[in-house]
Amino acid sequence: MASPDPRRFTFDELCSLTELPRRTVRYYVQLGLVDRPIGETRAAYYTGRHLDQLLQVRKWTQAGVSLDRIRELLHGAPPDVPPRPRGPGTVEVWSHLVVADGVELAIEPGRAGLTPEQVRALFAGVTELVERVRGNAHESHNKRNRQDEHG
Repeated sequence: MASPDPRRFTFDELCSLTELPRRTVRYYVQLGLVDRPIGETRAAYYTGRHLDQLLQVRKWTQAGVSLDRIRELLHGAPPDVPPRPRGPGTVEVWSHLVVADGVELAIEPGRAGLTPEQVRALFAGVTELVERVRGNAHESHNKRNRQDEHG
């Protein structure tokens, strides 16, 4: 069993360490993205667990993950409101990744259920595959040319 984290922080220290405004930290606690402080009023304090939670939320928000999706990732629970079906006039945010000249990948990470790390891994895999396919095509072309010359 892991021992409790001995680090203790005041609210201001926690905000400073995470480089987040006080109002934002309070909002994340209110939404349940970060645990409530230990204790009440001015005697309340935060631990390394709170710091880790805030840093994780900050990382995901900077990567463009919605707060609803962050809640799902942290708690493993489905969203309170199911997503609306797509239809005319639906607004969606898509990531458009240029893999190579003439090769692009469009993805909506939330709908695809992918974390930012998974999107990066997908992009790296697709990029590697395109390079391999292009390399094989180039080798096949050169082989045919050599056969034609000796044919």
